[in-house]
Amino acid sequence: MVDWAEKNRDHFNNSASTYNSKFSKTILQIIEEIQVRRDWIGIDWIDEEDESNSLNNVRLLDYACGTGLVSRALAPYITSATGIDISSSMVHEYNTSASNQGIPESEMHAVVGNLIDSSSLPDSSFEGKEFFDFDVAAVGMGWHHFTDPAYAAKALGKRLKKGGVLLIIDFLPHEGIGEGGHGHGHAHHHGHSGNHNHNHSHDAGDQGEKERADGYGEDKNMESAAAHTVTHWGFAKEDIKKMYEEAGVGVDFDFVVLGKGVVFEKEGKSMRRTAFMAKGRKA
Repeated sequence: MVDWAEKNRDHFNNSASTYNSKFSKTILQIIEEIQVRRDWIGIDWIDEEDESNSLNNVRLLDYACGTGLVSRALAPYITSATGIDISSSMVHEYNTSASNQGIPESEMHAVVGNLIDSSSLPDSSFEGKEFFDFDVAAVGMGWHHFTDPAYAAKALGKRLKKGGVLLIIDFLPHEGIGEGGHGHGHAHHHGHSGNHNHNHSHDAGDQGEKERADGYGEDKNMESAAAHTVTHWGFAKEDIKKMYEEAGVGVDFDFVVLGKGVVFEKEGKSMRRTAFMAKGRKA
């Protein structure tokens, strides 16, 4: 049986030190996508220029945080960010970046951990109050690495306060990259049971096809390099919505296809992936 967590840990431990430099353009463009949609996310963000909400306490859980993409995007609008990642090297890069910017640990800090392993008991080191009652729990381009994304939605939903938002940025269904070009993850089809039911939704899929010509990102080897760690080759709107609803975070659910795509390289040819952003609020 494949140990996907271990494969992801090994890959990202090995790639962490060069991750930001290799994929800087795509990272910055995804940060911009998040920032321009901050009102859509639906949080009462802090605003130092607005005295009425400058004292808000807005806490972010940046899960599968990597080097801190989501934390960087939302840093101007939150009080604190807590990153969690399975890769110790990614956590090191996250914390080094925050330290180099003069950000204290009380405002931005990451730790090594796994909150979404459905096969083991919860890690007691994450049972403290500092790991609960977040205003936002976000996963930026990590959902397709999760073995059991439906369980992940439930596990992260538990970490939100009432009214908190689960935010996901990931890809619509697409062909996987693997040996012989067939991949070894899943772009699932509707009607299967459990977590294996991902498919193109009519509106998201059609819109995605229209958007493919408007690509961004020239970091063409990002997906190829990590192909062996991918467990799901994209998600459709109706399946993400089902995960949200079953996790109790489906209030005000919305799903938007981003107007720009991410470009990857496969067998010497460029491919564009259409990305989405989903949000839902905890009941």
